[in-house]
Amino acid sequence: MIAVSTAPAKPKRRNRSLVRFRRNPAAILGLIVCVLIVLVALLAPWVAPHDPDFQFPEGLTMEGAPLAPGGSYLLGTDLLGRDLFSRIVWGARASLTVGFVANGVAVLLGVLVGALGALTRGWVGTVIMRFTDVMLAFPVLLLAIALTAILKPSLWIVALVIALINWVPIARVVYSEVAALREREFVEAANAVGASGGRVLTRHILPHLVPTALVWGSLGVSTTVLLEATLSFLGVGVQPPTPSWGGIINESQGKLSNNVSPMLLLRWYFSRLAQPQG
Repeated sequence: MIAVSTAPAKPKRRNRSLVRFRRNPAAILGLIVCVLIVLVALLAPWVAPHDPDFQFPEGLTMEGAPLAPGGSYLLGTDLLGRDLFSRIVWGARASLTVGFVANGVAVLLGVLVGALGALTRGWVGTVIMRFTDVMLAFPVLLLAIALTAILKPSLWIVALVIALINWVPIARVVYSEVAALREREFVEAANAVGASGGRVLTRHILPHLVPTALVWGSLGVSTTVLLEATLSFLGVGVQPPTPSWGGIINESQGKLSNNVSPMLLLRWYFSRLAQPQG
């Protein structure tokens, strides 16, 4: 006879983080917004209605001012008669490219430098971490401006400069984690059986650093995009005519201060109050 087990089936364990995420409407909304922005950047040639660099002869008024939103120009035009919506869409591609590339390189450099600094004993590890401390002493924005001013600014140069700056805090975090991991029993056992330093790093250390790298990789994209926009706004980032969010703000800041000023907002508010009710 074949024995039939009557033990109850074990309930499936659900991922608590995923459950909490599904129950958080704000988190779901944020994910949808991020996905939409990435899709717009990837599908920029099909989403943008016009060429972002084409200067339309009818894109300016008779006085040479940009057109207001409406008609064939959803968000109006800029100072050169170019479609502003198309430039913002293509600017998303430039900003997100710099954000993902620069942040990915920064995470890779930070993990490698921090791990090597913790695993290397003696003066080599000390020199690596003291160099990291020196990099931490420099203001991030000033160092980025100096490096981009020395080099010829372009999309990939800006990404490289941001990566060479943002790896430092990641290296410090990874150094602390690896310094604790190297004292664990499984690392000491690997060293006792004669495992090489590279094998210990790749088989026993790096797998434990994946959660840290994922967290820094996801949180650092927004900071990287903001830094790229700041450099482009200051004129040392992505150079025209390549559209960039920071460059678009820089080009239109004069009109922004003229058209959306506190005095104009106050004038509109008091004019609404002066209107008869009903």
